[in-house]
Amino acid sequence: MINNTSLAHWSRLQAKSLDTQFMNDMVIGLGCSPFEAEAVVEKVHEIYKPLFDSSQGLKPGQIEVTVIDASVAPNVPLAKAKQRLVTLTLHAGQEDIESRKNGSVTTLRQKRVCRMCQEAFQQGGLLTLEDLANLFNCGVRTLVNDLAALRKKNIVPPLRSTTKDMGRAITHRRQIIALWLQGFEYSEIAIRASHSIDSVANYVDKFKRCAALFASGFDVHAVALMVKLSTSLTQEFQQLHANMQGVPHRLRELEELLKKNQVRNLKRRSQP
Repeated sequence: MINNTSLAHWSRLQAKSLDTQFMNDMVIGLGCSPFEAEAVVEKVHEIYKPLFDSSQGLKPGQIEVTVIDASVAPNVPLAKAKQRLVTLTLHAGQEDIESRKNGSVTTLRQKRVCRMCQEAFQQGGLLTLEDLANLFNCGVRTLVNDLAALRKKNIVPPLRSTTKDMGRAITHRRQIIALWLQGFEYSEIAIRASHSIDSVANYVDKFKRCAALFASGFDVHAVALMVKLSTSLTQEFQQLHANMQGVPHRLRELEELLKKNQVRNLKRRSQP
């Protein structure tokens, strides 16, 4: 519910758009009706949109920002990391106006976080929480709360911390395995989690191996050593395995893997 705005406020914001200026010029200068002017604007968008999209110049509401290159490993200090210049849409015009009009400041900020993180990622860069805090002139804690709210909706923007699985940011690992258990294919998971298909396959393979070892009675430290994973990631896989839910064919796949593992163990023990 919006309690600090009025219809006049939104009308003033909408009146500042280039589309509105164009329609006003057509109505005043060419004597078109508002309906005709709006129809012409829609046709201009339809015809010239590919040209506008391919234009190298900044569009209204866009900014250029230097971010960390997506190829930089998580153990590289930021001061020594490769940088990349990306174009971000800070204000998307009518789209953002509608989000704010029908939602709240928080709703709009979360929408912008998702959009700008995706834009940076698609251009080969990754934003950090500090980058976003600077762009939105807010505290990091505010953004942490935003990300927590987005995760409840199964939305995980591709930040450097999540995409590179740095520190306590382990949401992408959980998201990848959860999506796989739900029956999604690697290509679909890669798009949703902003990871490569190879990375998704690697996580799933390691989760399968961990699940088999947990089922055989090995503890976290032993599994971490055998699968060559960090203790924190192994603990996360253990939690996923303990509370495992998924579509039947994924659960059968894990069950068959477990049976094969048990057969191999029996054969090894029976050998003299």
